[in-house]
Amino acid sequence: MIGADRITEARRAASFALDNLSAAELAEVMNREDATVADAVAASLAQIAGVVDELVDCFDNGGRLIYVGAGSSGRLAELDASECEATFSLPPGRVVALVAGAGAPTFAEREAAEDDAEAGRRAIDAAAVTRADAVVVVSASGSTPYALGAARAAARTGAFTACVVCCPRSELAGVCEREIRVVVGPEVLAGSTRLKAGTAQKLVLNMLSTISMIRLGKTYAGLMVDVVPANDKLRARVRRLVGEATGASPDEVDSALTAAAGEPKVAITSLVLGVDADAARERLAAAQGNLRKALGQ
Repeated sequence: MIGADRITEARRAASFALDNLSAAELAEVMNREDATVADAVAASLAQIAGVVDELVDCFDNGGRLIYVGAGSSGRLAELDASECEATFSLPPGRVVALVAGAGAPTFAEREAAEDDAEAGRRAIDAAAVTRADAVVVVSASGSTPYALGAARAAARTGAFTACVVCCPRSELAGVCEREIRVVVGPEVLAGSTRLKAGTAQKLVLNMLSTISMIRLGKTYAGLMVDVVPANDKLRARVRRLVGEATGASPDEVDSALTAAAGEPKVAITSLVLGVDADAARERLAAAQGNLRKALGQ
């Protein structure tokens, strides 16, 4: 009998007959289970908001957001970290992920690395974590040795620590300052936490990074005004968002973006306030990069 503290390993009685179901029936079962995840995340919104407030303070004071995870949790954390630089123009290294077994040559070695608590400690040391940083540890079970080793090491530095877990009474929750607990229940396939638990973790990580960036002024009116236009798709997106934010014509948008060296916030400030790109940059600098403040809104 698996206790509530290891619910991610439990079996669903309804899953015993999965092998006899058709593909359509299996799709219905999985979809029905997935539909419960959003409600589980909703129950943790206050916890998420509390962690976001800490992350915003960390960024405001020059610190980093450092995700830690192993297996599927680590890969999801790495994905979220990788998106922040391009989406929000964060300098390299402001959001990073420490993943168990990173760089290991084989899948088996990468998976085995999650059992190494000492490797978690070494990863925190190698990242030179300080009290200025925030460390968010992601682990469905809340008992992964790598994650625990990293969390304990981070706590010793004085860094803010939080965990994203899918079990009540997890060991990680006892180590970290704050807990985001999203209990999604047993998986369709017992122990396959890349399913509902992974979906829950992805939703939570989306919120942590995106809401933090909104609070920091990295967006404007629901637009990604700090996106780095590194390819044709993103350059087209930037032209659209500058047009939406200002109501300017396509030709005016193109001229403003050219003068702004492709920087959407500079172009928007220039168009809305009727100033040149240099003056727009000065307004943004005085507002610490916050477009709404630069526009006096």
